Formats: sequence, C-alpha cells, structure tokens
Amino acid sequence: MKALKLYQAVDAVDALQLELTESAPPALGAGQMLIEVHSAAVNPSDVKAALGLMPQAVWPRVPGRDYAGTVLEGPTAWLGKEVWGSGGELGIRRDGSHGRYLVVDAAGVREKPAAVPLLAAGGIGVPFVTAYEGLSRARFTEGKKSVLVLGANGKVGQAAIQLATAQGLQAIAVTRNGEPYQGHANAAVETIDASTTPVAERVRECTDGRGVDIVLNTVGSPYFEAGNASMAKGATQVFISTLARSVPFDIFTFYRGQHTYVGIDTLALDHVECASIFDALADGFAGEVLRPFPVKPEFVYTLAQAHHAYREVAAGARERVLLTP
Repeated sequence: MKALKLYQAVDAVDALQLELTESAPPALGAGQMLIEVHSAAVNPSDVKAALGLMPQAVWPRVPGRDYAGTVLEGPTAWLGKEVWGSGGELGIRRDGSHGRYLVVDAAGVREKPAAVPLLAAGGIGVPFVTAYEGLSRARFTEGKKSVLVLGANGKVGQAAIQLATAQGLQAIAVTRNGEPYQGHANAAVETIDASTTPVAERVRECTDGRGVDIVLNTVGSPYFEAGNASMAKGATQVFISTLARSVPFDIFTFYRGQHTYVGIDTLALDHVECASIFDALADGFAGEVLRPFPVKPEFVYTLAQAHHAYREVAAGARERVLLTP
C-alpha cells in the first residue's frame, strides 16, 4: 500500500519529511476492519503534530485523523459499504488515514449517509466532532435560546452554526474585516464585524439585553473578554483553542453570573468515542439539514502532493484541504 510516513518532528513546515512509503496492507486484529481510504482531510492538528506541538504523538506513524472510504475486510455485512469517521488517536498515537488503507476497530465504524458525497465526507470529522462536543457540553439541546460563535468562518465555527440553527437556536457570528458569514445555516445568522463593532454591545442588542446562553470561542484569548461580556446569567463559554495561555479573569463577574467554562480537546476522543458523535450527526446529514463543507478541486491533493496540502493548511487555508489516497 502507499501511505505517508512521519519519522520525527520538525520545527518548520518546509522541513517536513512526508515520506511516501510502499508496503503490504496492514493485518487485522480481532474485531477490526480494513478501510480503503478515498478521502482524508488535512487538519491543523495534523500539521501541528508533525511540527512536534502534540506531545501525545508517537513516531513513526501515518498521519491523518479524518477519513471516508469503503470496507474491504471485516464482517461480511459490512463489505463494500461506504463509511466515514474520525479519531483523536488516529494519526497521532496510531497510524491514521493519510494512506490507502486504514485499520480501525469495528466498534468505531459508521456507514456514511448517501446524501454526503464520498469525497466531501472525508472533510467532516474534526470540525463537526469538535463543534458537537462543545455544544453538547454546553447542553445546547436542553432549552437554550442563543449561541455566539467567535471565529465563525473557521470550519469549527461553521459546523457549530449549522448545528445550533438546526436545533432552533439564534446564532450570532463574529468575524473580522467585514466578511459575511460564509457557511451553511438553517436560519438567518446575525454577523458582527469585530474590527468595527463592540461585540458584547451588539450581542445585547440582538438578545433584548439578555446575552447569549452559549459562547463557542474557537480562537481563545483574543475574544475572551468579549465572550465573557456577552454571556447571559447561567451561560457557558466553550474553548477549543487559544493564542495566549493567560488572560485576565474577573472572579466576581464569573460567580455572580453563574457562568461555566468548558474546555474541549478532541484528541482525547478515540475513534470509537467519535463514532457516537457521528451517530448523532447522521440524520442531519441524511436529511441535508447539515451539509458537508464545499470541496474545491484546487484543494484536493494526491498522496504524492501531500507536502503542498500540508503547506496550505499551515498557511491558514480557509477551504477544506483533502487528500485522495
């Protein structure tokens, strides 16, 4: 089989050695399936792991957390089925999806909804898993009214707005430089340009002075203060990333507001745990209430072109970058 192989961390993307190796398909253990990978996203975490920024990473390994493909070996009823998945350990602590074949536990395999094209299915994993885990920890299905998404045009932000509006929540998107919200939504989305408009002031105007029930902060420290000031009483702020590690924290406002902070690290969710999130997403994608990210041909690469794909992601590509093993 052909697969990318990483042998050691490097300190710059230009020094990255993505060796294209050739070997026999991996052998199956008990309760495992062999997937032929048709599509696999390149995520920022894949690049960070290659740069030595993920202490969980083991060496050598095949990178790649997300996949879509067909079952080649496993239980007879699964043979030939189109499947999709993701895992925090895939491509980090065990061989992942940036190769022609992937071995996963049968308990972590889920059939892909027919409405989702196989190519696009490989780009759903990490953003939707992260958004769903964050919103779930904030109990978004339990009578919440509104969500503020900070960094809304990132892929996690777009997934969160899809999920929130599908649930009937009012969604407020924060972007920069006047750009509109660029993703799919199931209702109108109020967009705030953080470069020209005081975020919390506008949030209060949009919520009759109440503030939002959930703040999904995909950026971290740059939006920490605005997120706090936008929270309703009893609200939750969810963090998935940050630039600075330390921020000023007003304990009085925190406890008087009865606020909750939640941290999300999807590297801690293995592919079996992620499969339960795909179960929760499946009906939405089958009914096209949830939609995959658009795939642009110029952001689809073969394994032999993988160094270009990794550089695109490292440079902050706004489009979903995919490999087609």
